[in-house]
Parts: sequence; C-alpha cells; structure tokens
Amino acid sequence: MAENGSDENFEHKLVPHRGFNLISGIHAPEEVDRILNWEVQDSDIFGVTFPKSGTVWLQQILILIEAKGDPAKTNGQLSCERVPWIELIGGKEKFVAESSPRLQVTHLWPKFLPIGLRQGTGKVIYVARNPKDVLVSYYHFHKYAKMLETPKDFNDFYEKFMDGRVYGSCWFEHVTTWYSLRNEMNFLYITYEDMIKDLQSVVEKICEFLGRSLSESELENVVKHSTFKNMVHNQQANYSLIPSSLLDQEQGRFLRKGTVGDWKNYFTVAQSENFDRVFQEKVKDVPLSFVWDISDLVNT
Repeated sequence: MAENGSDENFEHKLVPHRGFNLISGIHAPEEVDRILNWEVQDSDIFGVTFPKSGTVWLQQILILIEAKGDPAKTNGQLSCERVPWIELIGGKEKFVAESSPRLQVTHLWPKFLPIGLRQGTGKVIYVARNPKDVLVSYYHFHKYAKMLETPKDFNDFYEKFMDGRVYGSCWFEHVTTWYSLRNEMNFLYITYEDMIKDLQSVVEKICEFLGRSLSESELENVVKHSTFKNMVHNQQANYSLIPSSLLDQEQGRFLRKGTVGDWKNYFTVAQSENFDRVFQEKVKDVPLSFVWDISDLVNT
C-alpha cells in the first residue's frame, strides 16, 4: 500500500464504503466505484490479497517472471510502481497507460473489480495466508504505517481485526467471498505457506497459469530473487524507499519475518481459542485449510 505525494500532516482515517473500509487521502470512493467498468484485456493480471498476506512477494514474482528471471531488467523502478494497487487515487490513469501485460494488485472485494473478470477476461491470482499470522503482521504494520491508526496495544488491535474495523475490513469475508467465485473467472489460488514451503513449485504453478514458458535457469533466477532473504535487501522490493510521510522506517520494516506461526508469540490462549471458534463458523462453507505453525509446514 503506497501513495506518493501524500501530505505528511494529513490525518488519515478509515472510510467505510459499501461495506468496505478504505483510507482517506489514499483512496477515493468515487474512483473505487469506477473500477467496475474498467475495460480489461486477456493479458491483464490482477493479484489479490488481504493486507499482509504476501502482496509484495507476489509483486516480485510477477515482475521477475515477466523479466524471465533477469533482475537487471527490474532495476530503477519500485515494485509498487511496476505492479501498482488499482484502488489508489489515480489508479485508472496508471492502468490505462500501462503496456501489456498489465500487472496489478488489490486488496478490494470482488464486487469492486472490473466486470470483465467474471466474463473470463484477464486473470486473477489470490494469495491467502493463515489469518492469525496476518493479524500479527498487520498489528506491526499499523505501528509504523502513518496512513493507519497506531494501535493502543495488541489486545486492542485483536478486537478491531476480529470485528473487521481495519483497512480491508473482515478477513473472513474477504477470503471466503473471493474463493467462492473461483470458478467464475480465470482464477489461481495459492497460499503464503505454500510459498514458504516450496517457492519453486508455486512459481511453476504461476507460470503455467499465466502461460509463461521459462527455461530452467530463468526459473531458478525467479525463485532466487524472490526469496525473503534476497527481497529484504532489495530496495526496489522491500519498500524502504517509500516516503516517510507514509512509512516510518525507524519504527519497523515492511518485510519483517516472513515465517509461519509467529502468532504464538502474541495470542493468549483465550484469544487463540476464540479465533478458532470464529474461524470454524465463518469458513465452514468453504473448503479452506491453513498451516498454523512452521513445524507443521516442515512435516507436511
């Protein structure tokens, strides 16, 4: 989530719009509504995530696939500029100006996306992450992202996340709504945990979905330069060059841990049990499963 030229003294706040929370100064409800009528092409690629679920990772992978694994071709422009958010103010102008293939990402619900996607035009890649880790990552992001409210403490943020009082609104509704529409569009569903377990297999799956044919060495380079370790030190990908008016780099970093199970360091037993009850209720009609701990990932 990034927007250049924001006023450092501007007070951002959540703006509910048709049931979805936007951010004032970052998003304009009237522009978001117009996205529905954007004309899409078969070559358009939309990466979709709930915040803190692997958006930056997917941006990097898409960029490198198009560059056939050559990182030199990705220098000189930030990942968020090469693969921008469609919901940001001015998103339409960037979308229209881009050459094919147009790579985009979004945190929006499907009801805001171009109608053409449900008519089989363009492609959607949805990345899901186990929501307990999403909550913890989002909590840390709120502490240094100036466009978001600084949480009083973890307990306070936990309650807001569970109630959907965050940008992106309700995680449960986000993932179940998108997943339930997977057969209505050209849709690929992957998980953050699968990317951690076997990044090469996920990259191969994305290439097949997009119809991209890479040589073995090109594929190896995509994987190599998309690892968390390498991305942390890549200024084009790690968001360290985002203006301080948006991200206070002294208070944290965009790419923090990139692991599975960090939620165990923050959730109380009661919070975890409550989360499990809500998860089972909200996701019961959708065949979704997640890996909740790094040890389970190794053993699967």
